Amino acid sequence: MIQSFSKVNKIKGELVLQGDKSISHRVLIFTAMASGKSIIRNLSSGEDVKSTLNILKNLGMDIKIEDIIIVVNGCGHKGFKKYNGELDCGNSGTSARLLTGLLSAQNFESILIGDESLSQRPMQRVIEPLTFMGAKIESNNKKLPLKIFPSSLKKINYELAVASAQVKSALILAALHIDEESQIIDKFYTRDHSERMLNLKTEVLDNKKYISVSKKNYPQNSEYFVPADISSASFFIVLALILKDSELLVKNISLNESRLGYINILKQMGGYIEIVEQKISNNEPYGDLLVRSSKLRNIDIPDEIIPNIIDEIPILAAAGIFAYGAFQIRNAKELRVKESDRIKSLCANFRKLNLLVEEYEDGFRIDGNPSRDKVQFESFSDHRIAMTFSIISLLLNGGEVKEFECVNISNPNFLEQIKSIIS
Repeated sequence: MIQSFSKVNKIKGELVLQGDKSISHRVLIFTAMASGKSIIRNLSSGEDVKSTLNILKNLGMDIKIEDIIIVVNGCGHKGFKKYNGELDCGNSGTSARLLTGLLSAQNFESILIGDESLSQRPMQRVIEPLTFMGAKIESNNKKLPLKIFPSSLKKINYELAVASAQVKSALILAALHIDEESQIIDKFYTRDHSERMLNLKTEVLDNKKYISVSKKNYPQNSEYFVPADISSASFFIVLALILKDSELLVKNISLNESRLGYINILKQMGGYIEIVEQKISNNEPYGDLLVRSSKLRNIDIPDEIIPNIIDEIPILAAAGIFAYGAFQIRNAKELRVKESDRIKSLCANFRKLNLLVEEYEDGFRIDGNPSRDKVQFESFSDHRIAMTFSIISLLLNGGEVKEFECVNISNPNFLEQIKSIIS
């Protein structure tokens, strides 16, 4: 599917976005593990979250959708049931890695598969530490499919080797089934949704975060409100900042500190972004963000913040081409193992705009003024690449994005949301 976009002069209004994708995955897993009835409001409707939902249903989770409320009757300590087929993660790396941790603790064999893109993404980062815990996992050259066998897990004291909240959460999910206390050490300060929602004991020593977890932290049934997805909001925030005479209020957005990295970068670039109201639910802060047109200037982006802005680098780069000066990102090699090789994908599309592009193994540099000619961009079947170049098309003289349907992975309502704020 090729999606066409026309130039937009300004935007104004309010946006209410669907629930955060990262939180939605975890809410589904924790409520499926709990005993009794849980209530979920504002769950993401993206394809990635549906992959987790469908797998959990295959494993015995009882779920009912009542209007905008989801009711889950969890499996509890009695555990999940064996599914005789393959468990399909689709395009969702979060599903694959988190559920590998959960399934490693079960008393039955499971097979996790994914689509062509996911089947090329690295799984050794989660297989290795789970194997240290005693898990038995077979892989296809350290990639999907994964065959997970019953095993006797033991506690672990493990320092994350890569900046991955998915790996951290997989270890937490496995450790929740062990009587003795495990300790997971996160020197990268990755997204902390799992720790918050489970109310885990954490301590910071020598600039490292120590997370303690055992069976005593096993999830309980509860009510959850999933704040709006701050990563999905990034595209509209950048659009509002760059378009003249624009103002946007984004409602009930996640304000988790581990997710505010790109907001802080945009503010340092000169962007007007203000938190106008803040609340909290299940230890997760959320609130309303007010965004106004601003003149942006590119800045040096520090290496230490990269893990917390990795998903937003594509749209930050889009902001960068409309800001004063050159935009550069380094120490971001993780971009090469996302839904596409995002360094390669971004550079290929930026070259179509006649920008000066330097591609590095761990990042890229872009400079110059973008061409105002209409361009057909490649999405590379990557939802964040598709949405990034949709925004760029709106800011220039229009454009097209190929294989646009991949946006359904995270935000199937993207086009309707754009239309709702065009002034």
